[in-house]
Amino acid sequence: MAEHTTTRYEEIASYLRELVAELHPGDLLPSETELSKQFGVSRMTARHAVQTLERDHLVHRRKGIGTFVSPQPVPRLLGSPLSFTQSMRRRGMQASSDVLELGYITPSDEDAAALEISPDTRVGVIERLRSVDGVPMAIERAVLGPSSASVLEDLGKGSLHVAFEEIGLTPSRARARVTARAATDRERDLLELDENAVVLCERRVIFDQNGTPLEHTETRYAADRYVFDVVMYRDEGARRT
Repeated sequence: MAEHTTTRYEEIASYLRELVAELHPGDLLPSETELSKQFGVSRMTARHAVQTLERDHLVHRRKGIGTFVSPQPVPRLLGSPLSFTQSMRRRGMQASSDVLELGYITPSDEDAAALEISPDTRVGVIERLRSVDGVPMAIERAVLGPSSASVLEDLGKGSLHVAFEEIGLTPSRARARVTARAATDRERDLLELDENAVVLCERRVIFDQNGTPLEHTETRYAADRYVFDVVMYRDEGARRT
């Protein structure tokens, strides 16, 4: 019995792999119910086949909607000052945003330190759900210092960095670090992730052409939809051993 079940789910998985090869990212795949009827198996067997493709990052499920062909993991250069929109455009992808929070706040101690301001300084904040070709990819929360917070008044869904440049501030350098952790309930809901999903958290400070901090940003990426590239250089001043 076990051998028969294994053979059937592998057959379904092979069928799905062929479909994925023919379809495009974001295309809808047959549901578990449709697969179980098509192959004459239980929904559990069909689910096992779908999970096999999920582990290989070929498909992803959106809770209550269905299973979709996944885009290939999007590369991002760690610490790059490029905005999300600019980074996606360079790869021929269409970026879009949904605003989750917009306004002015008192900064946290971490925000104040990163922006090199006093803790009682009013700062701007914008949190957005960032999508690529319709697929939710990341939740980005940017805290803006006094020199740049004014861009929020007319920003809407446009590029934050383009808005900076329109007031004479050029994002020129970035410092970043990345950690990984389990996704929260809110992150799973917004990014349409499974129960045990992981997010990559990038904290980044971006400086303008004069070395003044423009923004302190935390971006939480769906881990299976992103890959970070890192460029490293040899320190010629390091002691040789």
